[in-house]
Order: sequence, then structure tokens, then C-alpha cells
Amino acid sequence: MKPLDSAPPDTESRRPVERGASVPEGVSREGTRRPAGEDEGDPKRGAEEDPRERVNRRWNEILQETRVAQTGIQILFGFLLSVAFTQRFERLGDFDHRVYVVTVVLGAAAIGALIAPVALHRFLSGSQMKDEVVAVAGRFMVCGMVLLALTIGCTLLLLLHTVLTDLLAEILVGTVMAWFAAAWFVLPLVLKMRSGRGVD
Repeated sequence: MKPLDSAPPDTESRRPVERGASVPEGVSREGTRRPAGEDEGDPKRGAEEDPRERVNRRWNEILQETRVAQTGIQILFGFLLSVAFTQRFERLGDFDHRVYVVTVVLGAAAIGALIAPVALHRFLSGSQMKDEVVAVAGRFMVCGMVLLALTIGCTLLLLLHTVLTDLLAEILVGTVMAWFAAAWFVLPLVLKMRSGRGVD
């Protein structure tokens, strides 16, 4: 005789998901429940993704990173544009004027690189080129980050050069740029080499 409190087998959680159907959060396409704590960046998770899911995930990650970088460069660029209309700007020397011009050009180039992924997606949407768009957008992101770091360094040089001695301003700017290089580029490369994993 079957016990009254016996639960029926959980057939829903084991049923495979039909191709093209939406997959509930926490469930793989095979219908099995994903382990708790297994996030998007987990290499085990990548084995369960089909190519379309993987490229969509990478594109969403690029969009999130782009939003963060764009906010910073847009605020900085707005500040740089306002500097040219202040009274003190006319009293700056030739060196400071040249640094300002270089800084504005670098800032504009950084904005162009960081917005390029959006333009790529808009113009190539529906052309079945998502893999190429994601790959090129990732390179634009790296280029934009380099230009953003150089823009910040030139901005610091312009500001510190007006309140400190030339040597002290250059030392401080060099220290900050070394910190950016270590935190933004060297550390990720070191972690990648230690893990032995390829680029996602």
C-alpha cells in the first residue's frame, strides 16, 4: 500500500526544454536545475551554454561595462570643455594650452571608442554577425579604457601643473598612471596567466 505522504516524482524539473523555448532562471536547456551559486562567469556554466547563449551573455556583459566607462568619460569631458571658457584659462602658458588640447582630443577619442560598440550593434543588427560584433566591441572597450586612462593622466597634469611645481606635478601624475596601469591592465593579465584560462 502506497504511503499517503509520498510525493510524486519531480518530472517537470527533468523534462528537456524544447529548442527555441525560453529557459527559466536556474534551469539548463537539458531541464536540470543548475547548482546554486553557479554564476555567469563560472567555466562550468560555459559547458552548458550553446553558442547563441554564450554570445548573448558576452554582449550583455560588454554593455554593462560600457555604461560604467561612458559615465566617467562623459563627466570628465564636460569638465574639460568648460575649462576653455574660464577667465583663468587665458592666463595659462603655452605648455598648459598644449596639454589641454591633447587632453580634449584624447577625451573625444575615448568617447568614440566607448560608444562604438553601440553603433556596431545598431548598424549590424539582424545581419547574423553577433560573434564578430562582440569580438570587435571587446577590442573597442580595451582601446577606450587606454584612452580614458591617458585622458585622466593629462587632466591631472593640467590641474597639478597650475598649483604645484613642474617636477612634483609630473611625479604625482606618473604615480597615478602607474597605478592605473597596474589595476586596469597588469593585474588582469597576471590573474589570467595564473589561472591558465583563455580569453572569454
